[in-house]
Amino acid sequence: MPSITYHGVGPRVAYERRIASLTQAQLAERAGVSLGTIRKVERNERGVSAQTLDDLATALNVDTSRLLPGSERPDDRVHRGMPALSRIIATCDVPDDGPVRPLQDLELAVAEATQWRLGAQYVRISRHLPPLLGELSRALASAAPAERAAIAALLVGACRTADAVAYKYGAHDLSARLVELMRWAAPQAQDPLLDSVVAYVRTETFFAAAAHDAGLRVLEQAIDRSPAPVGPATRASRGTLHMRAAVVAGRAANAGAAAAHLAEARALSEGEREGVFLGTAWGPDSVRIHQVSVAVSLGGDHVSQALAAAGEWAPPQALPAERRSGFWIELARAQLWAGRPDRAFESLKVARRVAPQHTREHRWVKEDAGTLRRLKRADAEELTQFAQWCQAS
Repeated sequence: MPSITYHGVGPRVAYERRIASLTQAQLAERAGVSLGTIRKVERNERGVSAQTLDDLATALNVDTSRLLPGSERPDDRVHRGMPALSRIIATCDVPDDGPVRPLQDLELAVAEATQWRLGAQYVRISRHLPPLLGELSRALASAAPAERAAIAALLVGACRTADAVAYKYGAHDLSARLVELMRWAAPQAQDPLLDSVVAYVRTETFFAAAAHDAGLRVLEQAIDRSPAPVGPATRASRGTLHMRAAVVAGRAANAGAAAAHLAEARALSEGEREGVFLGTAWGPDSVRIHQVSVAVSLGGDHVSQALAAAGEWAPPQALPAERRSGFWIELARAQLWAGRPDRAFESLKVARRVAPQHTREHRWVKEDAGTLRRLKRADAEELTQFAQWCQAS
């Protein structure tokens, strides 16, 4: 990808550094840059590269988008990465020559990328995933038999992370191509649990096409093929498919199927600890969030069920940021429909604090912020600023 230098980030870096109670020297040490560089950046005497911006964000423990200058939109950075992703997919079976790190290093790189996806760090994903996918394609093409399955599994995981960006930013054709690459690589991993992961992600193509009945059939077939739920991993594998199927059924206005799949997911989650299994958050808290999501998807008389399921409960901090922000976005829609605009706006603001990139690109946020702006009379300035931030319809 072309080299980019960002100017005007100094005030944002200085502000976040003070919030984090760090000195300039401490920030420099954490970010791996010189003290002189930090001083010049904060005085706006020099720009920073995309890599340095990511390093500073990591050191400050903030979303990269919080450091971007006012003229630079996070979605601009993400969209600049799409052509590189497209090129990598087109050449995955005939990859360019280049270096390939040892398997252990590749595993660490994919694990880190998965954390970016769970944390809705889409700017970082768009920057780092194209070269990682290229490297994994080279690794798979030259893999020794003993390592081929492991590398194929890593390629599936990396594609899933890249797909999160493509799908959420509206590049549905690119998303579908990434899903097809996952479907090609998964059999080479020789892991039936990974087949369930691919079926879970493939649902996005049905969401994009509004083909919910077909998506439900595909998920139910995947559930039938999945290994028997006799241990934590297999229970998680089948349980996540049931959660996904419940949402798809809700979008298809099939309340009976939605309730049945939710009941299966709830039963499988009983006694399980919340965690991340093969890249998907799973456990009792995730099932509760999906209960709200399904009720909102069904709409109408089910809105009260969404509010009842949420109650005064809030997702625990241990849950991935993307899942927590999704809860607040869906709760906001239920509150808006129930005639509670003030609470809906508060929920949207929580979603923004939890995962700003995820919230900003969510279609429901844009729609609901636009509706709130038309309905609301108090706090008009704050609401207008929020609506402008997410480009509300």
